[in-house]
Amino acid sequence: MLAEIDRTRLPRHVAAIMDGNGRWAAARGLTRIEGHAAGVESVRDTVEGAARLGLGALTVFAFSSENWRRPPGEVAALLELVGRYLRQETDNLVANDIRFRAIGRLGELPTDLQAGLGRTTEATKACRGLTLSVAVNYGSRAEIVDAVRRIAARAAREGKAPELDERRFGEYLTTSGLPDPDLLIRTSGEMRVSNFLLFQSAHTEFWTTLTLWPDFRQRDLYEAILAYQRRGRRSGGPG
Repeated sequence: MLAEIDRTRLPRHVAAIMDGNGRWAAARGLTRIEGHAAGVESVRDTVEGAARLGLGALTVFAFSSENWRRPPGEVAALLELVGRYLRQETDNLVANDIRFRAIGRLGELPTDLQAGLGRTTEATKACRGLTLSVAVNYGSRAEIVDAVRRIAARAAREGKAPELDERRFGEYLTTSGLPDPDLLIRTSGEMRVSNFLLFQSAHTEFWTTLTLWPDFRQRDLYEAILAYQRRGRRSGGPG
């Protein structure tokens, strides 16, 4: 499958909504937390596959701003898994030239997790291969509101509104510096965008699979990219 991929036509940026951890666990008589832990292995394998292929950017949706509504024990476990991933994988990210960044309202996270995100970001800042973005406490509507607030604050400081178009507005989003995603993957057969990269996904190709996230591996990533390469992207042009 890897050999079939045209490396001259790779998506510049792949995003993934990692869904199905709870259902995967329930089918095996495990707890939801064990399902989330299994999902971390899929993140590790998918990141390895993305770097191996030579993708420029991969963004994964780890914890949404709506996830705070889950039971406190599950919330704590999800955030601990993010922190554990950082502790275990930072050296591997550096060794594989992978730059890490976190997006979302990071200031609302526990202070120890904020520190861990900061350490991994700092440790990988010189890396020039794949850019791995992890969305933590992220919601796209909140991101857009925060961007407008930053624009308003700048206007107040400078006494005039900054000149804006779509490109300039994108510079106020947390994904600033990255191309918009060309491909968005969602697992477990769900068909929702779930408040993820709404502004950035205006022309994104969607690919869904019935595979639950803990079973997602490099082969699934490559299948999605092959499907993407078979499509004719028009972005509003003539069909």
